[in-house]
Amino acid sequence: AKAPPPPPPAPKAVALGPPDASRGEKVYQQTCFACHGTGAAGAPKLGDKAAWEPRIAQGMDTLIQHALKGFKAMPAKGGNPGLSDQQVADAVAYMVEKSR
Repeated sequence: AKAPPPPPPAPKAVALGPPDASRGEKVYQQTCFACHGTGAAGAPKLGDKAAWEPRIAQGMDTLIQHALKGFKAMPAKGGNPGLSDQQVADAVAYMVEKSR
C-alpha cells in the first residue's frame, strides 16, 4: 500500500522574504514620502527618532502589519494598492533604518 500524500503546508499569514531597506527606499520615495516626509495626518516623519522609538519598540511584524492593513489615519499600503506585500515590508524596513 502506498503512503497517503503529505498534508499541504499550512498557509502563513504573511509569506515574505526578509525586508530589504535598500529596495524599500524607492517605494518610500514613490508612496510613503507623501505623509512620512511631511508629517501629514500625524505620520511619524522619516528620521524623527523620538516619534519612531515607541513604534519601533512594537517590532517589525507589527509595523509591517499596520502598513499592510492600514492603521489610524494611514490607509492600507499607504494608499497604493498596487504595491506588493514585500514592497510594503521593504519600505517599512527603510523607514525604520533611517529613523533609529
